[in-house]
Amino acid sequence: MCTVAALALGVPVLLAPSPAAAAVPTYSVHLQNSVTGLNAADSGGTVAAHNPKGNEDHQQWTPVAVSGGHQLRNTDESGICLGRSGTSAVTTACGADGTTWTITAGTGSTYTIGVPGTSQYLTGVSSDSSAVRIGSSGDLARWYLTPVTYATTAMPSADTRTLDQVTFLTSHNAFANGVDGDFASFPVSLFPNQSWGVSRQLTDGVRGFMLDAYTVSGQAVLCHNSCDGVSGPVPLATDLQRMVDFLKANPGQFVTVFLEDYTASDVLKSSLASVSGLSDVLYRPDQEGVATSGWPRMADLAARGKQLLIFSDRTRASDVSSGYATRDTFGVMYQREWTVENYWSMGGGIGDSDWSCYSRWGTGRPLTTDSAAFHPLFVMNHFRDYTISGTAETDNGKLQNRAQTFCTPAARKKPNYLAVDRYDLGSPSPVTTVDTLNTYVLTPGQ
Repeated sequence: MCTVAALALGVPVLLAPSPAAAAVPTYSVHLQNSVTGLNAADSGGTVAAHNPKGNEDHQQWTPVAVSGGHQLRNTDESGICLGRSGTSAVTTACGADGTTWTITAGTGSTYTIGVPGTSQYLTGVSSDSSAVRIGSSGDLARWYLTPVTYATTAMPSADTRTLDQVTFLTSHNAFANGVDGDFASFPVSLFPNQSWGVSRQLTDGVRGFMLDAYTVSGQAVLCHNSCDGVSGPVPLATDLQRMVDFLKANPGQFVTVFLEDYTASDVLKSSLASVSGLSDVLYRPDQEGVATSGWPRMADLAARGKQLLIFSDRTRASDVSSGYATRDTFGVMYQREWTVENYWSMGGGIGDSDWSCYSRWGTGRPLTTDSAAFHPLFVMNHFRDYTISGTAETDNGKLQNRAQTFCTPAARKKPNYLAVDRYDLGSPSPVTTVDTLNTYVLTPGQ
């Protein structure tokens, strides 16, 4: 993986001036489909839509003005351009016919990439196809020219920054720590995701907690994979109480809980109701018009003592079809309505990792999902199928590079939650990486 030296030092850089709204960029970009979020890549001479993969997989292109329009030159393949052969999108020598395009700015920061003098465009085929071809206009013929490296500006002041501008350190399987209680049966119990209990995690600066909730004897408890053979799982209410107590003792702090949720809604509601003081700190974006007006300022949340946001990975449709009360009636938000999240695994516990950054929920809700009024929070997963301390240490040391070089362009937004195993390992540490991301925001209009 090629690492830009400045990024390795934690300094976001600007490779070229940010263009005016209607201008064609002159710096390297990803051709990112506005519907699927997938990138146009050179796949052995054919152009295909691939999962975003940063500076790998021949996915970077540089627009260059030429007579009659622009060429799109592959950034890491000298002399190779995006071209066409009939209705096929191909790569070919830049001196060949069919490599000039008309690039036109459209709505919502998108562009069309057209065949000069025609009504034909570079287009995807469908939301579930990797094919890219020459065809008619439409949503699949709209592309983001996403900067390979974003321009940034300083993080707004503490009294003006909003929730969607902040990055939080997040503990994957925070309960699977071997300190607070049993979390899995053998052999899964041999691979704790974290080294410290939830109280220590809070003290260390963890502000996002991924918890797996199951039902045992009518109570929501925390287990990894299954509660079979787990003699003393921690009740969900116990960890939530730890968080509420911490928040009440630390005004101004903000915590988010992500539930991998295998509970019925009445069981979950009962568990939350048993947590003393939870309703005082629980933040309800559904009751405050966030979906139409955007996320609030952190200072406003602090002033009102609204410090805890809870998401469930269940869907509204699944609860309705099961006859359950919807979870947002008691303050648990359906995560897919409020966030985007990349696929959760980089691979097995040892060996090479896959840094592709694409939606865990498919092309129906790509990482690029956005609107002018509401920006979904971006949950960035950075961990393996199971936790080996040496691998986690290596992976965590590369977290900043992946966040800035791979996942920020893939989502067209900075991660709001960096979820890792063994947050205590890595150089730079995940804490340092979060601190770095919290020094800047992406410059609008790119």
